[in-house]
Amino acid sequence: MNEIIMKENVIKSKSFAFALRIVKLYKYLSTTHNEYVLSKQLLRSGTAIGALVRESEHAESKADFIHKLSIALKEANETDYWLELLSQS
Repeated sequence: MNEIIMKENVIKSKSFAFALRIVKLYKYLSTTHNEYVLSKQLLRSGTAIGALVRESEHAESKADFIHKLSIALKEANETDYWLELLSQS
């Protein structure tokens, strides 16, 4: 199998697994700790990463592919922010 395709599958599977963990964390925070505001932001950004990776698979051009993955990187950075804020608050 082509090495590039294998790497794409790793990114795809890891971003999906990450989204699942984010959903579980959101459920935990909202049910156990009644935390809705920050956890909702975390849910939005944390699940967007995988969605953008999936979108990039059908990019219309190389520039579109790069753009979608760049947005995924921004969402990952935002997710890191919300996790840090939740952790320290």
